[in-house]
Amino acid sequence: MPRIKSAKKRQRQTKVRTARNKAQRSSLRTAVKKVRNAQTAAEATEALKAAEALVDRAGRKNLIHRNAAARTKSRLAKLVTAKQG
Repeated sequence: MPRIKSAKKRQRQTKVRTARNKAQRSSLRTAVKKVRNAQTAAEATEALKAAEALVDRAGRKNLIHRNAAARTKSRLAKLVTAKQG
């Protein structure tokens, strides 16, 4: 356990940020799964729109790397296009 006041504060901040990051990462993964598991092309397109927004935001906020966000979006778009054709 930290004894120094600043270390105690840092521990509290880390706890809050970890919880927030975990929740956001979970919702991001769920959105990506919805695109991958979509049955119809229309369903996949709707899910893609929602997932792209979350992936973009995660990339901007450094939840995931920007290139990882771009790669994920690209792969999902490719998957949806394949379902349509």
